[in-house]
Amino acid sequence: MPSTILDLTHHLRAGNSASPRLTWYGPDGERVELSGRVLDNWVAKTSNFLSEELDAGRGTRVRLDLPPHWKSVVIALATLQTGAVLVDTAPADITFTGPESHDGEAGGGVRVAVALGALEMAYPGELPAGALDYAALVRQFADSYEPFDPPVEGDPAVDGHDTFTQAELFSRFAAPAADGARVLVAGSSGLMDALARLIGAWSAGGSAVLAHPGIDDVEHLRRVENVTG
Repeated sequence: MPSTILDLTHHLRAGNSASPRLTWYGPDGERVELSGRVLDNWVAKTSNFLSEELDAGRGTRVRLDLPPHWKSVVIALATLQTGAVLVDTAPADITFTGPESHDGEAGGGVRVAVALGALEMAYPGELPAGALDYAALVRQFADSYEPFDPPVEGDPAVDGHDTFTQAELFSRFAAPAADGARVLVAGSSGLMDALARLIGAWSAGGSAVLAHPGIDDVEHLRRVENVTG
């Protein structure tokens, strides 16, 4: 069992890293498939963005005002990989928001706006005042991440209705999955629940299909994506 998120991302890029690990189904027929290597590259780029651009590290409070989405998952993993803490309420040092966020300036700290379209290279429309553009900036950062001060097992990882350390992400937070299972995760369950199911699947050497909250026919996805768990 991994003891920190760094262990998990190492697991994703090791072994058969070309195999699909995360398949996203979005609105209007959008489908994005990420292998272990590609998923790890996105997490590494985002970790470098957080640490180099925003000075995030152990103890930094990060709020994700985002829906379940493959980019939200990448940002969550990167947050945890830097040693920062996922929080669900203000105050936060960094707040990620999307086009449909409604919190205005709530959350405090630095604001990062996230384009959620598969082909969007920049935030659609006008950036919120003072916000950074995640899509426009993240690609310039390195594909590998080497933390100067890596998180350890007992570091806080989630601070919300329940609190979890890095190690407890795997012993208490993650939803158990059978070894090698391909699981279906409905986005309607919320981002943190989706993250728990994804971490559980990846910890067991499996993969996952994540469906946008607006997709009703998840049974169709179960059939076409050979879901086993």
